[in-house]
Amino acid sequence: MTVCTLCGRKEAIFGRSYSGENLCGQCFCRTVEDKVRKAISKYEMLRQKDNFMVAVSGGKDSVTLLHILAKIEKVFPDVSFCAGTVDEGIRDYRDEALKIAEKNCQRLGVEHLVTSFKEMFGYELDEIVQLIKKKGEGGLTPCSYCGVLRRKALNTLARDAGVDKLVTAHSLDDVTQTMLLNVAHGDPMRIARSKPVLNVIHPKLVQRVKPLCLVPEKEVVFYAYLKGIEFQCIDCPYAQSALRNDIRDMLNRMEHKHAGTLFTVFRSMEKLQPAVEAYVTETQLNDCKLCGEPTVGDLCRPCKMLQELKVL
Repeated sequence: MTVCTLCGRKEAIFGRSYSGENLCGQCFCRTVEDKVRKAISKYEMLRQKDNFMVAVSGGKDSVTLLHILAKIEKVFPDVSFCAGTVDEGIRDYRDEALKIAEKNCQRLGVEHLVTSFKEMFGYELDEIVQLIKKKGEGGLTPCSYCGVLRRKALNTLARDAGVDKLVTAHSLDDVTQTMLLNVAHGDPMRIARSKPVLNVIHPKLVQRVKPLCLVPEKEVVFYAYLKGIEFQCIDCPYAQSALRNDIRDMLNRMEHKHAGTLFTVFRSMEKLQPAVEAYVTETQLNDCKLCGEPTVGDLCRPCKMLQELKVL
């Protein structure tokens, strides 16, 4: 029997290759929670009397983070938070996720706010996909539309709720993938914005923070399993078209062969960020002529995308 590295009593059920630790279930869960606490403290994500919204999709990362934050915030009575969900409109996929998100919020006694693409933009994602297919090859992928519109929807939902921070469940894997995606897309300057805490650049943009940024995805899943947390297990039917999947597969292979690769890439990018930020000039934001949201041009990207859909 392999004994837990930390408590030295119970049988270890999880091995951390990157640290050499073998952990029992109780110690494993405590270390995951400690990683979240460490991220919140290190990057000054949340403070006492902060009012924040947790973006909850119903998937493993967001639901697990909701449970961890609910546990952590019990000792901070001045802190209040709610959950926010965006219904993108994906048949045979989103309905289950919405039910799971609502069920977890009810279990924890957390207020749950919901908005939808249809309500906010006039299209469900399924409808957008059909319009994309009519256009044929060379257009944007469903994930491109979904990512842009979901960010706007979450920001609007959080702002209307009057919260100070929008908490997203980006794990170490997600953050590292995004950093490399920026390079793969030929826009390395975006590394300046791939941070655990995004800079406040406009009063209409709610500051985003990522408390799971130091927790690998597989540890999030195992935590949820040990705690009996219900989450949606199936992948989005449109996800296979995303370049992110190729980046994820590459990083997973590297992590398997060279334990700690994810942390190494994350820390390397952190070291680069100050230099990139110093190089990038501050952008003057205008109000979108259609929706009034902050944008660098006359129209924000979501409005441009929606206008393109109308002419397809």
